[in-house]
Amino acid sequence: MPSIPQPLVPDDDGSADASVAAALSAFAAGTADAAVVASALSTARLLVPVVALLTESEVGEHGLQQEKESEMALPVLVGADGRKAVPAFTGTESLKLWRADARPIQALTPQVCRAALGEGAAAVMVDVAGPVAFAIEGGMLHALASIGRVTGDDDTLQPLLNALSEHAEVTVARVPAQRRGFLRHLRRRTR
Repeated sequence: MPSIPQPLVPDDDGSADASVAAALSAFAAGTADAAVVASALSTARLLVPVVALLTESEVGEHGLQQEKESEMALPVLVGADGRKAVPAFTGTESLKLWRADARPIQALTPQVCRAALGEGAAAVMVDVAGPVAFAIEGGMLHALASIGRVTGDDDTLQPLLNALSEHAEVTVARVPAQRRGFLRHLRRRTR
């Protein structure tokens, strides 16, 4: 009999991790760089959305179209340039800003990054609808995907710092709060 996997954090209330929220706020204010955000995200739980996708419908006895079959699917964002991104959220509030009907699945940031690369996506878009959107792409995506779970102390953060330094082409995107499209009007900065 198949078993239902246990959540990463059984008592998770859906709140954003305080250190991630602080790092993203500092990044948006220009007082922290992408490495600070990457460090905070490296140990963080993210919420990956799944949505119901209608696969077959039928006309009911009252003449109305109704659902017959549906599947749960991971949405993919497509930028104006055609690149794909996997959306991920720091908490349920930011997920609801994007799409209220999406259901959250817990995953660690490195797992999300590995899954995005496995799906051929160019980025993981964190909190795409705000409050602070952050694109993990390029070298940063590969660096975060290449590490295992770290605990946040200096010894376990070293693999992340090494991976970031190996990828000098790390690209960071800042999305203004009033913009909701994926990677359309990004200001880019290269480390």
